[in-house]
Amino acid sequence: MRAETLARLQAERAAKRPVALLTRLSDGAQHLFPADQVPGPLAEAALAALDADAAGNLNLEGEAWFIHPYNPPLRLLVIGAAHITQALAPMAPALGFAVTVIDPRRAFATEERLPGVTLIDAWPDDAMAELAPDTRTAVVTLTHDPKLDDPALDIALRSGAFYIGALGSRRTHAKRVARLTELGHGAEAIARIHAPVGLDIRAVTAAEIALSIMAEIVACRRGASLGAVRAQPAMAAKVSA
Repeated sequence: MRAETLARLQAERAAKRPVALLTRLSDGAQHLFPADQVPGPLAEAALAALDADAAGNLNLEGEAWFIHPYNPPLRLLVIGAAHITQALAPMAPALGFAVTVIDPRRAFATEERLPGVTLIDAWPDDAMAELAPDTRTAVVTLTHDPKLDDPALDIALRSGAFYIGALGSRRTHAKRVARLTELGHGAEAIARIHAPVGLDIRAVTAAEIALSIMAEIVACRRGASLGAVRAQPAMAAKVSA
């Protein structure tokens, strides 16, 4: 690899931008996608590799190419160290997500309740601004407290986060929509919020609700259609910190 290509690749990764390194095996020529212009089929293969997080080979017009994707890490940012969070935090890493829990309430955000989890006790607006959600980030709010959830949702809606979910009943969400509208968010932006959060699997316990949340996150990440699946019913809101 040329020093210039390596420097460009490192810069893209430092900026947490998805990038694929395309290598022509016959002569070692390399391109970075999407920064470099490449033929359509090669670009499609690079996009597929990034989506699948898997390297692969491609034969294009008699030339063999090796495609190596470099994606930013998958992250799950959870607002609120609630009972559901205690079930969600150990579940997410098995699905490839690094978990960060944000909660200024130090009685809840403790190592004893969430062992091995990255905990931030700053206010959500400060923490979210620092963490800068990107297209590989899922954000879930679980506190039921507008003072904590709303600032996090405000920043999430202004970011490229691929998933935004909020716990609460439909009545609670209607009030939330009104508050977010006052903050300047339009209907299209607010529609990005999955609320009530999680797929409708008739979940009741914290573990079941956590499962429904992770299922919905994975479905969104993989591009599954959720049109025929209703959101988690209001009974989920009964489980709180």
